[in-house]
Amino acid sequence: MELASITREHPFSEEDFEYTSLLPGYRVDLRNARNEQIDRFLNANVVSDWSQLSWKEIGRPFEVKKIAKDRRDWEKENQQDMPVKTSWEYFNRSFHTLFMQDVPAEQQRIKISLKEDFKGFRLRDIKQGLGEMTRLSLWNYVHRIEDGIWDPRGKRALFQGLDVKNPRILFLGAAEGYEAMQLHAMYPGGEIVMVDYDAFCKTDRFAHFPDTYPFLGTNPETGSPKVWYKDQMNITYLVKDIRDLDFHKEFDIVLSVGLLEHVPDEHKPAILEWHRKFVKDNGYVIMTTPRNQMKSRIYYHIMADMMNHTYRELMDIRQMGLYAYENGFDIIRHGFIKVHNGIIARAR
Repeated sequence: MELASITREHPFSEEDFEYTSLLPGYRVDLRNARNEQIDRFLNANVVSDWSQLSWKEIGRPFEVKKIAKDRRDWEKENQQDMPVKTSWEYFNRSFHTLFMQDVPAEQQRIKISLKEDFKGFRLRDIKQGLGEMTRLSLWNYVHRIEDGIWDPRGKRALFQGLDVKNPRILFLGAAEGYEAMQLHAMYPGGEIVMVDYDAFCKTDRFAHFPDTYPFLGTNPETGSPKVWYKDQMNITYLVKDIRDLDFHKEFDIVLSVGLLEHVPDEHKPAILEWHRKFVKDNGYVIMTTPRNQMKSRIYYHIMADMMNHTYRELMDIRQMGLYAYENGFDIIRHGFIKVHNGIIARAR
């Protein structure tokens, strides 16, 4: 009875390496357990000397200007710009609904509804249904088929080779906490501190992250690959404004995912300083941002009502790296994976 319970809670093990499958809400991917083909997922060393790079040469990031209808409606009703914290609350709830869907079942529901709308020649409902189907099909491809949101193989490639043991990991703007859990699986034995100022991220986005999702990491006793689960990790989740944290330089890794691109240039030094403030002198800062590529522009245009509640830019890796370099970071590794840029750096 006890073994059966463990099996249900932790359905995958080391026997499942190289296995991948589509579940109703996400992809399970246990391929490349030993990270032996890093360059397949991480194209690094785009820039050899950051001191020689200039903004005139690379240009500024692409600003996504199509705003979610919920935000436009809120601003019209309240006759003011939506506050930043409110915009994040709207975004987190909207984004979370995508993760919680049984995608095939939802696609079938929309198909049945559209069939009835076409029979009744209900043009408004047809238009709405086609829009829902387009957004759901795009989400299905990006998140389930391509696995571009979580991208476990790409993230492991980016995170590989850090000189840490039992690290303390600080995740700024943690949302559901995926990347910190992947790091913790690869470098087990330490602690994760997740921080987000929207309580919904703790109570829903993190709390409802599937307990059965397998993270490929390391067995600390043997050094061989091992499958880890969320409930095996040492995690503390703080609902707090990053600006109010009372930590010092005490973390081996300070991490953010999709944070730097959400503020205009005048605020980026402050964002980067938050990373520097809490990382040990010999620690690592890890950041990712969405890539500026045509399919990302199309994605944020089509998914605007679900995604675009906050200020948002798309960058290439040179732009992201130059922000970091100009604000006092030495870049150890940089590159891009499926839909994200990635940087590992140390404070100068």
